[in-house]
Parts: sequence; C-alpha cells; structure tokens
Amino acid sequence: MQKRPWYQHYDQGVPHSLHYPTVPVFHYLEESARRYPEKPCTIFKGSVVTFREMNQLSDRIAAGLAALEIHKGDRVGLFMPNMPQFVMAYFGILKAGAVVVAVNPLFTPPEIQHQVNDAGVEVLFGWNELYERLKIAQPKTKIKTMIITAFGDTFPPFPRGVSMQGGNPQKTPVRTLQTGDIWFQEFLAQHQPEGRPSIEISSEDIALFQYTGGTTGIPKGAVALHRNIVSNILQTKAWLDNLNEGEEIVLMAIPVFHVYGMVFGMLFAIAAGDSMVLIPNGRDFKDLLESIRKYRPTVLPGVPTLYNGINNHPEVIAGHYDLSSIKACISGSAALMQETKERFEALTGGRLREGYGLSEAPTATHCNPILGENRPGSIGLPFPDVDARIVSLEDGVTEMPVGEIGELVIQSPQVMLGYHAMPEETANALHMLRDGSGPWLFTGDIARMDQDGFFYLVDRKKELIKSSGYQVWPREVEEAIASHPKVLEVAAAGIPDSFRGEVVKAWIVVRPGEHLEASEIQAWCKETLAPYKIPTQIEFRTELPKTAVGKVLRRELVRQHRAGKDQHP
Repeated sequence: MQKRPWYQHYDQGVPHSLHYPTVPVFHYLEESARRYPEKPCTIFKGSVVTFREMNQLSDRIAAGLAALEIHKGDRVGLFMPNMPQFVMAYFGILKAGAVVVAVNPLFTPPEIQHQVNDAGVEVLFGWNELYERLKIAQPKTKIKTMIITAFGDTFPPFPRGVSMQGGNPQKTPVRTLQTGDIWFQEFLAQHQPEGRPSIEISSEDIALFQYTGGTTGIPKGAVALHRNIVSNILQTKAWLDNLNEGEEIVLMAIPVFHVYGMVFGMLFAIAAGDSMVLIPNGRDFKDLLESIRKYRPTVLPGVPTLYNGINNHPEVIAGHYDLSSIKACISGSAALMQETKERFEALTGGRLREGYGLSEAPTATHCNPILGENRPGSIGLPFPDVDARIVSLEDGVTEMPVGEIGELVIQSPQVMLGYHAMPEETANALHMLRDGSGPWLFTGDIARMDQDGFFYLVDRKKELIKSSGYQVWPREVEEAIASHPKVLEVAAAGIPDSFRGEVVKAWIVVRPGEHLEASEIQAWCKETLAPYKIPTQIEFRTELPKTAVGKVLRRELVRQHRAGKDQHP
C-alpha cells in the first residue's frame, strides 16, 4: 500500500488485480454472440447488426481473407470511418490470424504510403469515398487487393438485394472498381462462415500494429499482442463499476481507427455485450445530438473538444436536447478543463472523468474514479495491475519522491511488445530500472504523483501537438513547409486553443527576395498533410531562436507567443 497508495482511493468493488484468461480478442465477440445473439451490436444510420450477425459476418471475412492467401501474422489494413464494416473487418482480420493495421481516413496519399509500406500491408478494406485517394497511393505500395464498402452496405437488410447464399450482388453505383479490387458485399457473398480458417490463435500472437509518433516523432507501429488488448478490455470493464453488463448503449463519436476509440470504446462495448451507436464524423454535432435523442446512450467516451462542442452547441444551450441518459464518460487525448467537465456534468447528470493512456499500452493506464473523488487536473489513478512510477529526468532510473516532477514510467500487462522493425526505438522505450525490475515503458510524459497516488501531467511527450485529440508531430509539419521553394527556415509547435486544446502554429523565415502569404503555405500543406496537421496560425520572421549548436528552440517560440511577443519581418 505504501508503494501503491492509489489502491485506497479505488471505487468500492474495483479490485487491485484481475484474472486475465489466455484468449484471443475475438473471444469476446463470440461470447457476446452466444449470450446476447439478437441484441444490437452496432446501430448505424438506422440499420442494426446483432451480435450473432456480427460474429457470422466476421467469420465470412476471415474465410475470404484465407481465400486471398492471408496467413497468420500477415498485416491487413483498414481505411474507413466509424461504420459497422470496420467492426466486421476488424474481427475478421483477427479470426484469420492476421494483424490489424488501422489507417487514419484523413491521411493523404504520402501518409498512407508510409504506414502501409512500413507494416507490409497487401490487402486493405476501404471506404468508397476514399477510394480515389487509395488508388493514388497504391502504385508506391505493395497493396494487391482492396475490398471497398459504402455507407449503403448496412447489414441486414441488404439494400442492394444481396443474397448471402451467392447470386449476383449489385455493386455500389458510386464508381467502377479497378481490376483486382472487389466490393465488400460481393466479397461477403462469396464466402460462408464455415470457410473460416481453422488455425490456432493464442493470446501471445500479434493482434495490432498501432501507429504512433512515440517519443521521437518518427511514425512507428506499436505492436500489441492479443493478451495486451484483452488486459485493457478487462481493466476498463472493472473500472467502470457503475455500468451494467449487457444493458448499456455506447455512443461512438470518437474514431475507432484510433486506439482510444478502438479499445476503450469498441472493444469494451463488444466484451460487455453493450450496443454501439456509430457516428462516422464526430464533428457532425447534429448527427451526434440526434443520435442521443433517438437512442438514449448511457456511455460516451470522448475528448475535451467533443464535450466542449456539446456544451456550447446552440441547440443544447436552448434546451432542445435531453442529455440525461448519459451516465459515464471518460475523457482522454488532451487535458480536460474543469469548466468543461462541470458544465457537461450539469447538462447530463452523468459523470465525466479524465483518464490517460497511450498507443504503447493500448490504450488506458490511468483514470479518475467513476464514483469516487475526481481531483482537478489529475489524470487519475493507475488501473488494476498497472504499476506507475516517476523517475528522474537526469538519469532515467532514480525514483522521485512524492510530488517531485519526472518521467512517467509504466509496468503493466497491456504494455506493447515493442515497435515494429525498430529495435533501437524499442530499447529506448522499454528497459529496466535500477532495482532490476522491468521492463518498464518510458512514456516520455513529464508528470508527478501526489501522496494519495493521483497522477498529474506536467508536460506532454517531447514536442507533441494534440489537436482535437489527434497527434501531430512538429517535424512532419516542418518538413512539408520546408519543401516550399520560398521557405528558408521553419519551426512548428502547438499553441493553446480553447476549443481544440491545441492548434498548429508555424514560424517561417522566407528566402531573401521572396514574398509569401499564409494562405500559400496552407494550400501547399494540403497536398501532403491531413487537415488537422495544417497550421492555423503562421508567423513570418527574419530569424528563429536557436541553441549554440543551431537547433531551433520550439519551446522558446511558444513562450514568446504566450507572452504576446510575436515578431514580424
């Protein structure tokens, strides 16, 4: 208890330790299909897929992947927003023994190329509205086959008259697919659940490559075993002690391609036998609020931007929406302002708690108690079986006294195996402490712990920008801007924003004799960067502050911005 003071502040009923069965992730879909066969698993634009149907459809996908010669350990991509087909494909990939590689659907062709090439993806499930982008990226990748779906592919009924016993399913009328690609419904119709490959998949097999900037900004795949994900699913279920298994409705407005929405939302709901209402665009507040009105969700995982957007929506302020069904919300990915929390709780009568997690421990490691004390500014207490320490920033091994600042390190059953094909990066992230214990995950986050075991973030991962919950690394923004022929020097960093948490700002030195407008830079960035990575503020300077060895001081630029000392040439 002295080493882990957080235990005494757990909600009553939350255990200090859990039993983790040696099962693959898809075991929980199979169990929910057995226990709640006719209960809605997903609800999407009025269409329902039951747990029984979801289980059978994912079996068909596994059979289809086997027919495409996808073998155990092969990586398969997902490139779509929140929709039932994502859930089906996700579990179908795992049942085939393959590894899920979820790609951000906002990515541009160069960003797609990097991730699928690094992972070795040859087969990818995609959304038809993004098909053109995928085809631009494909020639510089090893992708051989794309399985393309549309919002109209809701199951069941099959609105285009698809017979799941065969026949000639009609294709989505959006466009014609190129040779080698196949429509999702046609792919399903060609395979039966009985064709699912009979292979042994253990808890020690790889389930997921989750791409992250880690602690250096170099995009890399955090490798999660089935047991890592299972551990976090069960920790999440244990922590949300005020919920009733099989009786809740989870509103999924945060993206399931991101590990937070994937594990804390989608997989939690599947394992608990709860229904999911899928929102494809979390910024579409009309769709979100109408879904709350229609389906009365009880659980809403989110990010501060989401809660703040609901708080300040004119229709909510006017009292046109009843939010009282919501009883449990976890906020992650960025700091939750106390004002946002209090306003949302007043609107809903529910509980909004801040938590903490990272792709390298998919996904959550800390959270404030759902029923107990919620300390302002704290990311909460470590989950059951999560050991957390604060170590010296100077030597990286000495444990710091209570209240002192250092790096947050974690040891827990959900910590990743390592980074894909990056042994040096893995060694930097996972290593022993001075007392011989380990390996510990070095998060790169600067934090402190109080005497009761509540943790507080002081600074985020080195230079990482979090805009609306998305990760943005200054380096990739700088590289995009530096490629402009009129740019001499550039630095990028995150600056505070009341709505998004942070936005990207760029400081630019223009080449002598040249002239640039901010709009030119933003247009240039659109060619290679996702929208949330494009600087919303641009400041032109005659020079940038640097260290003695010539390294640009990003933090000094941020300091000057906050002090109102912006400069102009």
